[in-house]
Amino acid sequence: MKTEFAVILVDSTSHALCIEKYLLEGGLACKLIPVPRHLSSDCGVCVRILKEEAEDIRAMLEEHQIRFQSIEAA
Repeated sequence: MKTEFAVILVDSTSHALCIEKYLLEGGLACKLIPVPRHLSSDCGVCVRILKEEAEDIRAMLEEHQIRFQSIEAA
């Protein structure tokens, strides 16, 4: 079975690092990756997460007021 991912788009690398640390400390799988070209032509990084966890992660980030732009299917 193919694993499906989503990405958390952020304003800066420091935001990506903050989110990665927060998720890893919470026991959630994530990885910093370059932003996929089909989502943005800007250089930068985003946080890859499991697609099945995207809505729970969105709620957690919003609840803890952690800034992010959006969560998109990868």
